[in-house]
Amino acid sequence: MRKLWIGLAVAAALVLILGVSCVGSYNRLVASDEQVDTAWAQVENVLQRRADLIPNLVNTVKGYAAHEKEIFTQVADARSRLLAARTPGEAAEANGALDTALGRLLAIAEAYPQLRASENFVRLQDELAGTENRIANERRHYNDTVRDFNTRVRRFPTRILAGMFGFESREYFEATPGAETAPRVSF
Repeated sequence: MRKLWIGLAVAAALVLILGVSCVGSYNRLVASDEQVDTAWAQVENVLQRRADLIPNLVNTVKGYAAHEKEIFTQVADARSRLLAARTPGEAAEANGALDTALGRLLAIAEAYPQLRASENFVRLQDELAGTENRIANERRHYNDTVRDFNTRVRRFPTRILAGMFGFESREYFEATPGAETAPRVSF
């Protein structure tokens, strides 16, 4: 009888240890999932800041280069796509299109010396450059957070728990194909 009680106590201790371990793993998955969501929200925040600066930049350039309507349309369309993006992949694609359009817009500005000397234009360019740095930093932080989460979700035995509770690998914010090549601008 005593051996039975000892066996039951050992089994109960093992179940308790396993239960506490599962609860801890689940809580770490939840915390990691929230970190990914928070990091993505920060990426969206800096992308929104960039999108908010762009109309000011476009309006400043419009005054000097009114005949360049096509580029203004491209910038506006790319900005709209960026604001409508819901996933990291959509945002990366829209961000690439916006990078290309902004590159062309800034190249147009180079053709107008009086625009380059404009205090508003210089200030907006500086703001945009600072925002681009923030975007790069937040993208890196987001991708680091996704890597940590994805690693946790894929490790054994947490993988079993993640599958049971619907935790899946998250998508990285990757550059669009061709982003490593500077856009060609010709007039």
